[in-house]
Amino acid sequence: MQEELLKVSLRQQAVYVPAVVQTSTPATVSPTTAGLVANLARLGYGVSEPLLRALEGTTPAFQARLLEVFREVMGVSKSWMPLVKGWDVPTGESWADHLLTWFANLFPSYKGTRLPCGHLIPPNTFPLERYNGCPFCGTPFEAAQLKLHGQGSKLKVLELWNEADAESFLRSLLTSKTALDATQQDSLRLLLAVLPLPAEVPIAMKETRMVVIDTYVARQQPALAQPLFSSPTDVLRYLWFKHTGFLQLVEPKTIRQRQQKNSRNLHPALSQSTAAGAQALASLKLKYSRRAAAMVADWLNALPQSPVQQCEIMHPKRGMWVRFIRALRLAEYSQRAGRARLRETLDRFYRQDYPVWQGQVQQARLRTDATRTLALLQQRPGLFARSLFANMLWFGPEPVVAAFAEVLDQVPARLLFTLNMYAETYFDPRHERTVKPLGGVGKRIPANHLLSLYEPDQLAAMREQVTGLALEAMRRRFAAQATTTRTIFIDPTLHYLPVAIGDRSETVQDLPSALMGTRFAVEGDAVRLFLQWGAGLPAQHLDMDLSCRVAYDNRMDYCAFNQLTTTGCQHSGDIQHIPNQVGTAEYIELDLPKLTKAGARYVVFTCNAYTNGALAPNLVVGWMSNEQPMRIDSSGVAYDPSCVQHQVRVTQGLSKGLVFGVLAVERREIIWLEMPFAGQLTGNLDVAAVEALLRRLEAKLSVGALLHLKAEAQGLQLVETPEAADEAYTREWARNPAAVAQLLID
Repeated sequence: MQEELLKVSLRQQAVYVPAVVQTSTPATVSPTTAGLVANLARLGYGVSEPLLRALEGTTPAFQARLLEVFREVMGVSKSWMPLVKGWDVPTGESWADHLLTWFANLFPSYKGTRLPCGHLIPPNTFPLERYNGCPFCGTPFEAAQLKLHGQGSKLKVLELWNEADAESFLRSLLTSKTALDATQQDSLRLLLAVLPLPAEVPIAMKETRMVVIDTYVARQQPALAQPLFSSPTDVLRYLWFKHTGFLQLVEPKTIRQRQQKNSRNLHPALSQSTAAGAQALASLKLKYSRRAAAMVADWLNALPQSPVQQCEIMHPKRGMWVRFIRALRLAEYSQRAGRARLRETLDRFYRQDYPVWQGQVQQARLRTDATRTLALLQQRPGLFARSLFANMLWFGPEPVVAAFAEVLDQVPARLLFTLNMYAETYFDPRHERTVKPLGGVGKRIPANHLLSLYEPDQLAAMREQVTGLALEAMRRRFAAQATTTRTIFIDPTLHYLPVAIGDRSETVQDLPSALMGTRFAVEGDAVRLFLQWGAGLPAQHLDMDLSCRVAYDNRMDYCAFNQLTTTGCQHSGDIQHIPNQVGTAEYIELDLPKLTKAGARYVVFTCNAYTNGALAPNLVVGWMSNEQPMRIDSSGVAYDPSCVQHQVRVTQGLSKGLVFGVLAVERREIIWLEMPFAGQLTGNLDVAAVEALLRRLEAKLSVGALLHLKAEAQGLQLVETPEAADEAYTREWARNPAAVAQLLID
């Protein structure tokens, strides 16, 4: 129990100390506690006064386990050795060295040094004394124990967490008004494994319900999960989540196509897309026990909708439903006593004896029947909101906005903020938009061609109508909320923190988490990127690449495995094979003064899977920053946990490449974002798509602006210190995105 809660608390920059391990608090700090605090400082963490007092009353065994969890999360036991020793000084290797080495191994008569990997390195090519492995094939020959320098200039202060904090955090995750990202989902699973489910907690998001349902099923209590299913789509979502791990309904063909594309290679002879497609098909085959089939049949039979309504809901995913109905043998189980509703639903579904609402909307829209189309859309306000912009261009803004205003109070707050966020770019015909289809990668799409039918002032008026409507609706909702408070404190940094809507992060943040779009100030003159992969895997060819793209006013540059040195950037060397179990690492050092002098605008941080397949599981990427120059030890290890500003762990298996940050050189700040892309090389990245994503993040309403809207609507007085406020909204409060989501009032 303690380990799960310790990991979750660390993501909130806190330490969970259960009351059961606390004994009497001594008057002075014991040597054991002092040693723990010193070791945490070497990892870059300090402790608050309440946490220190709580730790003084804990046993040495608890403190030892606490430190072990910290070291595990921060990867202390992994190998962080790169290919080159002292890699901040270029080795001078060139393609000529690689070509000459290739010839030397092709014709064994060449003289040179035979390495443990079997390759012959000719004289006067690579300086072998500078390498920890083979410079030709990228195979490391040894691993290095991480030496903790503790050189971080700032300590992250840890707060105290107890049982009440853990239960409150669990409740905030369950009631979150936005979809949980991968970190929150993982935290929710850890908490549900050790804490009882709070009674009568309304679960707002369907994806969140899936994790709770899975908990009930694991406890052999499927009947308790029944109230959490509101439609057949919820049942399908749970079945697909259990089978693939995806909380969204990613089509089987999409998964297969992504895996096939990931297995393509720049060299056609090395491509394995056909085998990957066959493997994907095999993994997606469905097979269920009779017990599971009966459980699903009972769930479907007890749904509140009529059979006709259920069929209409099932229709958009008809292909997937046909597969599941056959695999679960629902036709057989529907014949048993007590399942008459399921029997009728399946009968109508196979005969397609039901109307389809979406088809009626599309028919009326193609006939330009505005009255009929808008009347149908008003029946489903959420879908009306999602199609609002397109219908404004199709029918004209006046009738559409008037019809939407009638159902405005029924639209979820997250959709209102989404409308406010996208209006700025959607109605601008000069800008392309970035989208991410389910299971896909970020893509740029052109502006709606209907925009050309309107004048610029008309488009500006549409934009103002949408944003004004969304903000006024939220202002009314805040004003209607009962409150007894009179003063409010809003941390100034919250004005740079976007509201987390529409960003479904697929990576896990094991260290203190941050919302996508969060900005980190660079603390010194250098930023050090790092990539670690292969921990827990046997030795094999597994080539992950750390790269960056540098954007200037009129050109692009890059630093990667095939260009280790460029202006302001230095790479640590290309590793293509991983050692046994401990993994390996690559680094890139960014020199800000040199980049500024050269006129660089921004630097995009990327990582790719060069080998066939997706990014390796549990691959960790991030960056370090420090006021003082960061050291590199004699073996080339440059990782120091105390200097880490942000890092993420890849968990999903469909991403071939990943953008994990953008450095704005002139402003000296790093924007944390996550954007999957396809391709083996950083050159496959569409930089314009990154720029479009940055524009979208900048267009988002900030948490600070939302709180000011709340203060204005409720007549709260702003104060300058949190201690003097009835409601205090600090940076620490914003670390929990689920708590921030509680501001979205429905």
